[in-house]
Amino acid sequence: MSRSVDPSILSREGGSLLSDYADFSLILGGPLYQILRRAHLSGDALELLRRRIVVILSLTWLPLLVLSIVEGRAWGTAVRVPFLLDVEAHVRFLVALPLLVVAELVVHQRMRPLLRQFLERRLIPDTSRARFDAAVSSAIRLRNSVVLEMLLIGLVIVVGVVYIWPHYIALNVATWYAMPAGGGRRLSAAGWWFVYLSLPLFWFILLRWYVRLAIWVRFLWQVARCELRLVPTHPDHAGGLGFLSGIVVAFAPLLMAHGAQVAGFISNQIFFQGATLPHFKILLAVVVVFLLLIVLGPLLLFMPHLAAAKRTGLREYGNLAQEYVLEFDDKWLRSTAKNGEALLGSADLQSLADIGNSFQVIRDMSVVPFTKFTVVELAIVTLVPVAPLALTMVSVDQLITELLKVVF
Repeated sequence: MSRSVDPSILSREGGSLLSDYADFSLILGGPLYQILRRAHLSGDALELLRRRIVVILSLTWLPLLVLSIVEGRAWGTAVRVPFLLDVEAHVRFLVALPLLVVAELVVHQRMRPLLRQFLERRLIPDTSRARFDAAVSSAIRLRNSVVLEMLLIGLVIVVGVVYIWPHYIALNVATWYAMPAGGGRRLSAAGWWFVYLSLPLFWFILLRWYVRLAIWVRFLWQVARCELRLVPTHPDHAGGLGFLSGIVVAFAPLLMAHGAQVAGFISNQIFFQGATLPHFKILLAVVVVFLLLIVLGPLLLFMPHLAAAKRTGLREYGNLAQEYVLEFDDKWLRSTAKNGEALLGSADLQSLADIGNSFQVIRDMSVVPFTKFTVVELAIVTLVPVAPLALTMVSVDQLITELLKVVF
């Protein structure tokens, strides 16, 4: 049974951290969250998800469709890349952007019980409570920072719109959003909306996620600096920190959004620039490794604690086991006086097995609070949006033929 946390222990010097412990979240806070609440696009716990997605798509993707139709660039041969054939734009706004919004709700719901898990499992001893509380307060302040989100807006405009888009995103052919002109590009009406509203809004939401991840990393780093009470015989094989693995899996929609964005970029390069999927194998590997590092990497901060707990557990339980097996050996093998006790059904045998099981649990204890399955799961989630691009290397008929050969 889990132990309840006494609310009185969450109070500190004139203020209470009770609400922060009960509803710890990387998402609930900041100017954008407050704007969404006042606009009735979000509740106090990120409700109204569908309404939020519909409104965001109405600001980003729908105007591009309407303006492209009006200008005659939605389909046909007026430009090399008409709007309806621009896979990257559709994937960015119809797949990646909604996934970023969905990820907010998923991460919020999974992360809410995080702090109570640390306390209910008594992982934080009293000597480290002050430092733990300070880490919580610091994370909440950064999450709610107005300055951080204002800096993000400036970064999106100065770096994204002025530098990244023209050099790394815009295609060097006639498109629905721009025509080559005088060594540069002349934006269409849809292009103006795309470059100065749709893209900046997408980038802002994406960079806001990176800020939240940075706050998460900083929080875990501060917690890892605390003294932790880990139990090496815990059945989660992570000293009691196994719940962290379940929390990071909540970032799956975020990883899928990145995978979709990369898939959209590769699609345009294949369809309009003559590239092939194998040309991007290094890019895909780098993206997967990068995303796994930013999601799972912070958990590696607990490696020293887990390694120390495992070493201590092996030593202490090894000593305990040694004492027991010596007494067991003396009683049942070396001594002739067993006080008439029968070996069959003796509790000594069960105790010997229990000690062996406990020692095996410690030997199997991981020094990282996640499993190989978690790594594989998140890697697959990231690459799922890229999988359809395999059809660019083989026709559907060929694929079906090969599948039939395998099956039959």
